[in-house]
Amino acid sequence: MTGTLAALGAGLAVIGAGIGIGNIGAKAMEAIARQPEAVGDIRSNMILMAALVEGAALIVIILAFFVK
Repeated sequence: MTGTLAALGAGLAVIGAGIGIGNIGAKAMEAIARQPEAVGDIRSNMILMAALVEGAALIVIILAFFVK
């Protein structure tokens, strides 16, 4: 039973990370469309936030498999 819950937790982490990174990208594109001269700052912040979300999801996946 714990293996199933670990797999479910890992799956939810991947889905949540995908949704989060998608929202980050969408909002960054909206910001670039509104203020094209700030594309460098917006892009670097977008990459940083996507890396943080992905790192948090990776930690959750690793913890889910350690619980198993």
